[in-house]
Amino acid sequence: MTYTVTVEPTGAEIEVEEGQTILQAALRQGVWLPFACGHGTCATCKVQVLEGDVEVGDASPFALMDMERDEGKVLACCATVESDAVIEADIDVDEDFLGYPVEDFQGTVTKLVDLSPTIKGVHLKLDRPIQFQAGQYINLSVPGVKGARAFSLANPPSAADEIELHIRHVPGGAATSYIHESLKVGDELPVSGPYGQFFVRSSQPGNLIFIAGGSGLSSPQSMILDLLEQGDTREITLFQGARNQAELYNADLFTALAEQHPNFTYVPALSDASEDSNWTGFKGFVHEAAQAHFDNRFADHKAYLCGPPPMIDAAITALMQGRLFERDIFMEKFITAADGADEQKSALFRKI
Repeated sequence: MTYTVTVEPTGAEIEVEEGQTILQAALRQGVWLPFACGHGTCATCKVQVLEGDVEVGDASPFALMDMERDEGKVLACCATVESDAVIEADIDVDEDFLGYPVEDFQGTVTKLVDLSPTIKGVHLKLDRPIQFQAGQYINLSVPGVKGARAFSLANPPSAADEIELHIRHVPGGAATSYIHESLKVGDELPVSGPYGQFFVRSSQPGNLIFIAGGSGLSSPQSMILDLLEQGDTREITLFQGARNQAELYNADLFTALAEQHPNFTYVPALSDASEDSNWTGFKGFVHEAAQAHFDNRFADHKAYLCGPPPMIDAAITALMQGRLFERDIFMEKFITAADGADEQKSALFRKI
């Protein structure tokens, strides 16, 4: 049995199969609904049922209180429908969002690269090309590990049949431990995607600032490669932060790009260069490198931030102190099991 669900205020219609959640159906038909955890605990995907019979599902009582249930609210990631229905969602329609539908793929490992002592590059040949916007991510299923894990795509959309992931080893993390210790070339892994709304707002004017830390370099790498391939003429500046030179991966790639493209500038920064006696670059945190480079003046730029929460928070503070409005700052925080989020990066693009 299949039911039609109308999503207000956009009027988009999706076909929802019996037993399928509203969120699953929406994403697989290119209709974006805000969500984060994907399993009923964060309340980001809360929607109002206006018409029809909708089953609440396994929603946490903390994320969906009894009073809200009585009012007809449900969590789209848990809710299933038992008739045609109309729901109302808090959707911020973005004119730059292309809305590629989520699909399932089979990926074969073609290359494994030790990018740093803690970050591995994983290349997967897909059974067919994936359509995505630079900055988006996929979900990867790992043998013996319950639930999929989210990893940003590091390759540009033009390389659509072989994807590149940068995966940091999380101590004690089941999925990342398997990838770092057991995964080998030739292994096959299920992939689904694309997900997320972290992408360059091409319709908005202004030069571009990218601030990345750790494996958070993956999304900016995809975005920058795509922008340069498309011949974008805006000034593009990448600030890459790492603890030491060993963790500062792909520096040669971005140094070469800066030499090839006059509108691209690369600024690496080491927060602890005490053991790197030959380091002549910036010493300090990556947001401090941005402050020094722009002399604390960020007005008329668009900033894209990707990395661990402490880096994101410090960068936001620095940018706003430098007169960059919150509407001009876009970000993706990388959340892992160590942060209490079941090893999953937030699926929700957030603008702070």
